[in-house]
Amino acid sequence: MTDSAYVTDQLIAEDIDAYLAQHQHKDMLRFITCGSVDDGKSTLIGRLLYDSKMIFEDQLAALESDSKKLGTQGQEIDFALLVDGLAAEREQGITIDVAYRFFNTEKRKFIVADCPGHEQYTRNMVTGASTADLAVILIDARKGVLVQTRRHSYLCHLIGIRNLVLAVNKMDLVDYDQATYDAIVGDYAQFAKSIGIESFTALPISGFKGDNITALSAQTPWYSGPTLVEHLETVEVQSSRDAEGPLRMPVQWVNRPNLDFRGFAGLIASGSVKPGDAVRVLPSGKTSTVARIVTLDGDLDQAVAGQSVTLTLADEIDCSRGDVIAAADAPPEVADQFEATLVWLNDVPLHVGRGYWLKLGTQTVSVTVQQPKYTVNVNTLEHLAAKTLELNAIGVAELTTDKPLVFEPYATNRTLGGFVLIDKLTNATVAAGMLHFSLRRAQNVHWQAVDITREAHAALKNQKPRVLWFTGLSGSGKSTIANAVEKRLNLMNRHTFLLDGDNVRHGLNKDLGFTEPDRIENIRRVGEVAKLMADAGLIVLTAFISPFRAEREMVRAMLPEGEFIEIFVDTPLEVAEARDVKGLYKKARSGQLKNFTGIDSPYEAPENPDIRVNTVEMTVDEAAEHIVKLLMPLK
Repeated sequence: MTDSAYVTDQLIAEDIDAYLAQHQHKDMLRFITCGSVDDGKSTLIGRLLYDSKMIFEDQLAALESDSKKLGTQGQEIDFALLVDGLAAEREQGITIDVAYRFFNTEKRKFIVADCPGHEQYTRNMVTGASTADLAVILIDARKGVLVQTRRHSYLCHLIGIRNLVLAVNKMDLVDYDQATYDAIVGDYAQFAKSIGIESFTALPISGFKGDNITALSAQTPWYSGPTLVEHLETVEVQSSRDAEGPLRMPVQWVNRPNLDFRGFAGLIASGSVKPGDAVRVLPSGKTSTVARIVTLDGDLDQAVAGQSVTLTLADEIDCSRGDVIAAADAPPEVADQFEATLVWLNDVPLHVGRGYWLKLGTQTVSVTVQQPKYTVNVNTLEHLAAKTLELNAIGVAELTTDKPLVFEPYATNRTLGGFVLIDKLTNATVAAGMLHFSLRRAQNVHWQAVDITREAHAALKNQKPRVLWFTGLSGSGKSTIANAVEKRLNLMNRHTFLLDGDNVRHGLNKDLGFTEPDRIENIRRVGEVAKLMADAGLIVLTAFISPFRAEREMVRAMLPEGEFIEIFVDTPLEVAEARDVKGLYKKARSGQLKNFTGIDSPYEAPENPDIRVNTVEMTVDEAAEHIVKLLMPLK
């Protein structure tokens, strides 16, 4: 037993409260192990758990039993069995998820993520790295710098991990040869410089034998640097750097237990705050001063990055979840158009122009992504042209949000610069992103206030604006029924305008084809036009296949509550194809017409339309009359 371990055991036995207090005030380091397949990541973490006494006698007995089954003898324990995921994964010989483990030493607490090495699980590696302060990049001494070494190094640098440890592992299998180690470090240094890595710490180790993990090894007398654990215990953590910046606190919720108290709760992302400090609330820009810093243990004289607190302000100003409380003299930026790097994490590719949820800290906004400027070949660092982003792709693209976003470049602040994209229909996380900067046009284009409002336009026409969105398969009768509805509204002295899918493609959308991205852009443009017409007080009728639910929901979100009426012209495919008024189904079946809805392009029928008409059971006049009755009154 080491002296420090003896002291710890004595303290536990004599004064458990003192031991717990000592443990409570240790800081935390989050780090990942990454690199290529079979370079010893899991074995290294197992060794760290073993040497730090974070496994117990029953675990050790099971570990030794499993190791004997695998043919190892004596102290040659297979430490990988401690962390290498599920049993099914071990049977396959791979780790396909991120395994998190906790351990501690006398000086610090640790959370380590064992990231998979296979390229197809890049998204798992990104997940593990997103909250890490440090990365241990392992290299098998027999193999040197490999493709995944470069890929994971690039991702770590991209995600903002500045503490990198190059652990040249399995030195025991190359007889602890210094020349082999020096050659690997030299190769890696050359690559690291090419991607902007300014510094890293290199160590020769053996996770299996324990060389240079907790104590310097006699097998490497030529190495005089720190051990791995010594370096992990002393490296500066992110929270220390965050404390040096200006105040940034995303508001998580408003705490108002009674009428006399109104506080704003959140985790301080950077900087520090004291009562009396001048602050600015964004995006509104309102200013005030901090009155109190409230916690469950009482008020504080100061709070710093990493602490969760409730701030009360001297003035009654508007502030809610998603706002950011910042230093008044050094606020973050506010914009709605950005350039960003995206790491695509979903099997379904990016749909250019489709609306996604963007979640950044406590802010959630709707966002559209433009066609990528380029993707990055991590192996060669080459920039490649791309129309979309596939699973594990890394690309740079422009984003547009539906309302202003409080942000800082990711390189400056990971909390206010890092985000995820979420599919609006499935709620699946589809991408991780890092904001670079706001686009100049976002700062130069401002909304011009006008005196005549949309309410005034509608009042002049004595009606409530609406967008009647007819959707259904080609040949279902959308245009015919929409035309019949407009005629009835016209007889009722309503001010209307009909936007027909074919007619719009003769002008506004003549540059668009029928691929999925073009269909998305087609509906986005029509939605914007319909919104402008509704602002003018009109009742707008649109007849478009609009095959995707996401785009129909995008248009609904553009309009005030209750103004978007989704009308599903429900006609079975076989009926629509039998009608085939324009001969399009015949062309599609013969292969002359690609991307035709219902044949080789999907149609996502509305799940809960506002109005449904069945053209098999109803005539055009009956369907039109049914719709108008449901819409009454129209003012």
